[in-house]
Amino acid sequence: MSLPNLITITRLLSVPLIVSLILSHQLMPAFILFSIAGLSDALDGFLARIFKSRTTLGAYLDPIADKALLVGVFAALGHTGLAEIWVVVLVVFRDVLIVGGIILLFLFKNNIEMKPLMISKINTVVQLIYALFILGQGDALLNIPHLSVLLGYLVVFTTVLSGVIYVRLALKYFNKMDVAIS
Repeated sequence: MSLPNLITITRLLSVPLIVSLILSHQLMPAFILFSIAGLSDALDGFLARIFKSRTTLGAYLDPIADKALLVGVFAALGHTGLAEIWVVVLVVFRDVLIVGGIILLFLFKNNIEMKPLMISKINTVVQLIYALFILGQGDALLNIPHLSVLLGYLVVFTTVLSGVIYVRLALKYFNKMDVAIS
């Protein structure tokens, strides 16, 4: 197994621990582990490019690990009252929508290229920063008034924008398939 895939699997396996730490209000350890998990997302991609070790498994596993990490952390932040529920619902809904669309496309078309859009990468970074900021605020590590509101709006903007773009792309694929089937 390649090193980038091993890093991705480790990130995926860290999700239950990070969520558990948040739910038990151990925010500093959660902050540290979530920071490491967030950095591992950049590291696995960097290593895969540098060592030319991109794999099909990695192409599928990396977005799964990202979605599990972000959905798990946002759900835990919402459950503990550290994040607004409506922001959590929006983040989770977008990811469920994307995963559902991929499953539908896969059922109808076997050759789906797993390549995230730039807006999706930006959205992931914004969500990571927002969650880190909230965790850091919880233990007074980061105490910058009104920044969480601004970051929250940025999360909403990038989440909605990337969701709309993915829906439009999926509709294009489905429209092409309808023409081909007719």
